[in-house]
Amino acid sequence: MKFLVTGACGQIGSELVPVLRQRYGRYNVVVSDIDTTRLMTVFDEPSVKADVTIRKEIENVIEAYDIDVIIHLAAILSARGEENPSLAWRVNVEGLYNILEIAREYDLDMVFIPSSIAVYGPETPDNPGDIAIMRPKTLYGISKVLTELLGEYYYMKYGLDVRGLRLPGVISWKAKPGGGTTDYAVEAFYHAILRREYVFWVRPDTRLPMIYMPDVLKAFIQLIEADDNKLTVRFYNVQGMSFSAKELEEAIRKYIPDFKAYYKPDPLRQKIADSWPKTIDDTRARRDWGWRPEWDLEKMTVDMIENLSKMLLRQ
Repeated sequence: MKFLVTGACGQIGSELVPVLRQRYGRYNVVVSDIDTTRLMTVFDEPSVKADVTIRKEIENVIEAYDIDVIIHLAAILSARGEENPSLAWRVNVEGLYNILEIAREYDLDMVFIPSSIAVYGPETPDNPGDIAIMRPKTLYGISKVLTELLGEYYYMKYGLDVRGLRLPGVISWKAKPGGGTTDYAVEAFYHAILRREYVFWVRPDTRLPMIYMPDVLKAFIQLIEADDNKLTVRFYNVQGMSFSAKELEEAIRKYIPDFKAYYKPDPLRQKIADSWPKTIDDTRARRDWGWRPEWDLEKMTVDMIENLSKMLLRQ
């Protein structure tokens, strides 16, 4: 298989690409992004500047590298999408349509697209499964509902293998946050390690589902390689852990006792967080393709502090 990873310079792509290249071979994983500088800094060849909103640029990559599978990561996340809805629409909706149409026309083997808990809304019951009420209140969430529905449509109508993970908040230390509502769960570690006070933009009791990057990478590989005959939906919940902002603060302070944190909820991001469930049910992923998370809050906190400290203190 030859892969094209769009939006490769983002939080997930910057860690997923090395895993894919190790597993499938460097020259079988082509990376693309609109950020030429980061492309040259982060990745070796093959890499190419390509804008998912410009169909011809993606088609050129497909033809030049004989691509079989697209992993479509290019997206504008929740908080940034509310600040620039027109950009979010172009990238998340028009870019998605370009990817699906290209995959259909070129008869690709698979399109893998991550979704998000942003598809849920205040009407969604807590601990929702893969099939649940989805009435999001952000443009990002709306675009991800469209992602899932279009993915199912292309699978049913054209036989295109579209699949993906419905991810909670993603926590990692290698790449900086990219404009998501749950970015506080990463930023707090940066401030604690640098001995700076941190102001959470959510209430201390705000509890959300999260997942640590090593579990994300494992889930990507598992679902990419899963037998299509065993899949019962096209998009799967994957739950890593759930914790409140206060529990995160306390977990960090256990290892950095002088960490000072305050709370000043941002109306926009607090409203988004309040519209999402506190946990999600990933029973189907466990049953269909053997999903099991390995990281909890305690284990993740130790790993984040250890690795982020090494990175920040040598800069």
